[in-house]
Amino acid sequence: MDRWGLTLPLTGVPLPAHRDLVRSLPDLGYTDVWSAETAGTDAFTPLALVAEWAPGMRLGTAIAPVYTRGAGLLAMQAATIAELAPGRFVLGIGTSTPTIVTNWNALPFEAPFARSRDTLRFLRAALRGDKVTDKYETFAVSKFRLERPPTPPPQVVLAALRPGMLRLAAREADGAITNWLAPSDVPTVRSALGDEPELVARIFVCPTTDAAAARGLGRLLISSYLTVPVYAAFHEWLGRGEALRGMHEAWAAGDRQAANAAIPDEVVDELIVHGPPEKCRERVAEYVEQGLTTPVISILPTGDDPSEMVRALGRA
Repeated sequence: MDRWGLTLPLTGVPLPAHRDLVRSLPDLGYTDVWSAETAGTDAFTPLALVAEWAPGMRLGTAIAPVYTRGAGLLAMQAATIAELAPGRFVLGIGTSTPTIVTNWNALPFEAPFARSRDTLRFLRAALRGDKVTDKYETFAVSKFRLERPPTPPPQVVLAALRPGMLRLAAREADGAITNWLAPSDVPTVRSALGDEPELVARIFVCPTTDAAAARGLGRLLISSYLTVPVYAAFHEWLGRGEALRGMHEAWAAGDRQAANAAIPDEVVDELIVHGPPEKCRERVAEYVEQGLTTPVISILPTGDDPSEMVRALGRA
């Protein structure tokens, strides 16, 4: 079954106000709901509500950070959602960013590759019900066992941007999650991940015919994200280093306005899906044609009712 995912909660919409929309998602052709975790809702609570409101939906976290919860708590929260949606929950984990981990949560952001690997290994054991006592490279666990291991254990996928983390996802996880890529970038990501593992991507969609407004919003987001070192390295690997050089230089000089202006229209149009809803649906489908398993639409605000945009972007 081909997948058509949605990021929830919607920007600016209170969590309880999602109920009727979520109940309509299967009829609109959506198969998946994926949450996120920055400074709004946590990654797990919205999925517990979706499990009740639309029991057939597949649920996923994209992502729950590996640093901001203890290993046992992360396993407990995953087991809770897996019990609510048996066989339909995917635990997406990743390193997140130093801003979230250190600046907002006062935790050290150290050894991201090793912490991701160690967390994957712990979760594999814990979620199948093992009693875990192990000294990993980045943390140690003594005599942890879930009271009610979920049956079946949830799949675990890893946030990955470049070859090292993608290869780790292929070896030790059930797939990878990525974002900020164009359809033409999917084969490059697949070259490191392989053809078999699931590949999930959050795709930023701005359903509007006002191209200038969509590009303006896109530039703000691109300069906010792609100046972060891991994303800068990702796009260097994807071949956009030269196209984004002006943005990086202006950003380093402290000139946000010039950084935005330096982003070429072609880059914005590659990374932000915009246009009328039917064109947006066709563009998202291109990702799947290039090898993406699970597209997850993240709707950008246009001033219109976001619930109506969800309906317009459905496949039904």
